[in-house]
Amino acid sequence: MTTVTTQKTWLITHRYFPFSSYLREKFSVKVHKVSIHAGFTCPNRDGLVGVGGCTYCANESFSPNVRETISPITEQIEKGVKYLKKRYGAEKFIAYFQAFTNTYADVDTLKARYDEALSNKEVIGLSIGTRPDCITDEILDLIYSYTKKYHVWVEYGIQSIHDHTLQVVNRGHDYKSFEDAIMLTKKRGNIKICAHVILGLPGEDRNDMMETARTVSAMGIDGIKLHHLYIARNTAMADDYIKGKIKTLKMEEYVSLACDFLEIISPDIVVQRLVGDTHGDFLISPIWNTTKGEVFAAITNELKHRNSYQGSKYTPPFSALPQV
Repeated sequence: MTTVTTQKTWLITHRYFPFSSYLREKFSVKVHKVSIHAGFTCPNRDGLVGVGGCTYCANESFSPNVRETISPITEQIEKGVKYLKKRYGAEKFIAYFQAFTNTYADVDTLKARYDEALSNKEVIGLSIGTRPDCITDEILDLIYSYTKKYHVWVEYGIQSIHDHTLQVVNRGHDYKSFEDAIMLTKKRGNIKICAHVILGLPGEDRNDMMETARTVSAMGIDGIKLHHLYIARNTAMADDYIKGKIKTLKMEEYVSLACDFLEIISPDIVVQRLVGDTHGDFLISPIWNTTKGEVFAAITNELKHRNSYQGSKYTPPFSALPQV
C-alpha cells in the first residue's frame, strides 16, 4: 500500500504515482531496471496460437536489444548496469526480461535464464514481461520462489479488456485469459502484478478505454503501463495506417485520455510507464516532436488544470477478484 508520505510527495510533484516514487520509498538506494532480451519468442509468432504477432508489434521498435545479436544475459546485465550507473547514478538494479514472451519455455529453461540475470550481485529484483496465456501454476511457483530474496514483478500485456479489440489486433488470447492469470498470480502473494494497456486501439472510443481502466483497477493490480498506440514500420498495422484505415492520437488527445484513465484507477497503483516510444527510425505515426519528459509534464499540468489527481474518481469495487 502507498504510504502517506509517498502519496503527499507524488500529489505535489506529479499528480500520479510514478514508479520512481515507489522505488524511492521501497529501497534505500537508487534502483533502475536493466532491459534484457533472453532469446525467447512468442506463441503468437511461431504458430502455437497464431502467426505474424499482434498487428502493432515490432519488438525491435521499443527494445533495442532485439535489433542486435543476442549477447549472453550476464553481458547484457553488465552493460546495462555500467550505463545506468553513469547516466543516472543508479546503485541497484531490477533485471527486466522485456523482449517477447518471457515465460514461453519449459521451467528448467526459465530458471536457468532468470538465475543468470540474478547472478549479478547488484541485481535485487526481477521483472518478467509476458502474455496472460503463457503462465502456469508450475511457472508461477518458480517465479514465487524468487520472492524470498528478490523484489519480483510479472508484467502482463492485456492492452484492452474488450475481446473484439483483442481479435482486431490479433492478440491471440481473450480477456478471460488475463483474468485467469491475475487470479493464479495473486494466489501466490508477494508477486507484484503490472498490466500493460494501450490507449487509442482501432475501434475503441473513450468509454471503451475507461471501462478497461475501471476493470483492470478493480482486479487489485500493483502497477500499470500506459502506452499510446503508435504505428511502427514492418507491422501489419502500418499497412492499414497507410491505407487510411487507422488513425492515431494527437498528443493533446492522448494527454486528455491518460488523465481520464489516471483519475479512474486506484491511487495505490504504481504508474510504471505513461507513454510508448520507439527507437531509431521505426516510428511512422504519431510524430509529436516532443520528448517523453514533455509528455509527462503535459499530463501533470493537465491534472493540475483540472485540480485533479490519480484516483480522484476512483470508486473501490464492491467485490474484485475472489479472495485467495
